[in-house]
Amino acid sequence: MTASQGVVRQLVAAELSEAVDPRVADIAATIAAAYPRAARAVLFYGSCLRERQLDGLMLDFYLIVSDYDAAYDRAWLARANRLIPPNVFPFAYEGLSAKYAVLSEADFARLCGHGADNVSVWARFAQPSRLVWAADEAARVSATDAVALAVPTLLALALPCVDQAERGDWRSVFGTAFAHTYRAELRAERQGRSVSILDADPDRYRAMFEAAQADGALAQTGQKSRAEARWRQLQRRGKWLSVVRLIKASFTFAGGIDYLAWKINRHAGTSIVITPWQRRHPLMAAVILLPRLLAKKAVG
Repeated sequence: MTASQGVVRQLVAAELSEAVDPRVADIAATIAAAYPRAARAVLFYGSCLRERQLDGLMLDFYLIVSDYDAAYDRAWLARANRLIPPNVFPFAYEGLSAKYAVLSEADFARLCGHGADNVSVWARFAQPSRLVWAADEAARVSATDAVALAVPTLLALALPCVDQAERGDWRSVFGTAFAHTYRAELRAERQGRSVSILDADPDRYRAMFEAAQADGALAQTGQKSRAEARWRQLQRRGKWLSVVRLIKASFTFAGGIDYLAWKINRHAGTSIVITPWQRRHPLMAAVILLPRLLAKKAVG
């Protein structure tokens, strides 16, 4: 059975095609229109996917492009996206706030699969998402194929770390998996977040687990020691990448330092206030702020 014929892929294709708020579709189309030479697909993901009231929230999108040189007029943005993917940009539309990350089709497929050197993309797309805009059918197929890699990648890496008696329990495996991914990034989330993800849609995660089993994605269980070493490697690289992306966002994300504070305050219950000086010097602010956040355990 090939990936394009797999049960996970069928579930992912159906999920990606589910309807969204018309405003979300409009935002996706507007983002794509800003990249006429390169836009291939726009995906909507994150906690806002479950919300009916979108005002006051930050909507999350991924823009998939053919390649970075075609996407940008400025060469340094293409280089930044290629070296440390993704680039992230703010977006506003009819009173709604959003941000979108930019990845090439090749990078999106790579970062959803087993060969990824960090968890950032496949950890997110193992969760629900919607394909809200596609340039053509080939772009839709490419995006769907990439997203369909995320759940098997997540589960296959987590399974060896689960006690033998619980490896058939979807909740134990997914719970272990998401707990590991949160430790592999600087995430401004409260404890128990990985459990709340599952509780938000248990039928979905059970179905994905059973589909991965049916596809044989979980048949070859690796050694626990090797899996734990792989997670440690992902965690070391993930922490480092989180810092680098934070610093990079000071250049690419207008108002990024305010967004960072909002995100941390919302998820960690802190009350960080960004000063005018920090807004004028976002790079220095990010470097200064990070140790304080780690000390407060607002991220980690």
